[in-house]
Amino acid sequence: MSSCLVTGGTSGIGREFITQLAARGDDVIIAARDVDRMAAIKAEIEPRYGVSVETIRADLAVRADVDVVAARLEDPDRPVDLLVNNAGFGLHAKILDPETLPLQEKAFDVMCRAVLILSAAAGRAMRDRGHGGIINVASSSAWINTGNYSAIKAWVLTFTEGLANELHGSGVKVEALCPGWVHTEFHFRAHVTATNLPEVVWVDAKTLVRESLSDLAKGKVVSVPTARWKAAIAVAGVVPRSTMRWLSRNLTSSRDKTDFPAPHPDGSSDHGPSGEAGER
Repeated sequence: MSSCLVTGGTSGIGREFITQLAARGDDVIIAARDVDRMAAIKAEIEPRYGVSVETIRADLAVRADVDVVAARLEDPDRPVDLLVNNAGFGLHAKILDPETLPLQEKAFDVMCRAVLILSAAAGRAMRDRGHGGIINVASSSAWINTGNYSAIKAWVLTFTEGLANELHGSGVKVEALCPGWVHTEFHFRAHVTATNLPEVVWVDAKTLVRESLSDLAKGKVVSVPTARWKAAIAVAGVVPRSTMRWLSRNLTSSRDKTDFPAPHPDGSSDHGPSGEAGER
C-alpha cells in the first residue's frame, strides 16, 4: 500500500486527488490549514475506502510549518510514495498596487518557496529508495502574462522540469500539472469573474486528476488535461510573445471583478480563506 501526501487537500483539485488516491487503496496524508475540514475528510474517507488518513495542520506561508511537512516527507520510518504540491490561491491583484504587496509575498511563500522545500525533501527521500512521484500543480497561466500569478506558475513549471532532469534515471517520476479552467471553488475564492466563459473551456476535477495520475505513471513531465487544452497550450507555445501579451491584456480586462470585495492581505476575504483553494 502506497502513502501519498497532498497539500491544500481540503477543497478543489487537492480534495479530488485525495478521493482518487484513497479509491485506489493508497493511504493519504493531508497538509492544510483547516483542521475541521481535514477531520471531516478523514471521517469520510477512512471507512469508505479502508485506508488511513493522517492530517498535518500547516500554513505553508509559515516557514516553520513547511519544515514540519518536509520532515514528514523525509521520515525514513514512514515513507511517502507520492507528493502532490497543490496548495495555493488565486492572485487577482495588480502588481503596482502597494496594498497587495503582503498578498503577493504570501503567494511566493506558498506557491514557490513551499514547493521548492517540499519537492526537494521528497526528492531526496524518494531518490534514496529508488522510486516515488512528485506532482506540482502549475497552471495554463504559465504560458500567458496575467500578472504575478502567471509568473509564479511559470516558475513552478520550469522548476518542475528542472527537478525532473535532476531526478532522471533515479526511479522518481516528476510532473507539472497544468490545468486551465477547472470547476472548483478556486475562482470564487480568488474573486475572479468567470461566469461568461463558455462551458467548452472548463474541465471537471475528476477528469483532471485522473489524467494527471495516468500521465505520471507514463512518465510525462508536463500534464495538460484534455485534447482541447493540449491544443491551446501548443498554440500558445508557438505564437509570438507580443501576441500573448495582447491576449493576456484582454483576458485580464475581461476578468476584472466588479462584484467582489477586495482580498485581505492574508489572502482571505469576506467569502472565506483562499489559501487552500483548488488550483487552476
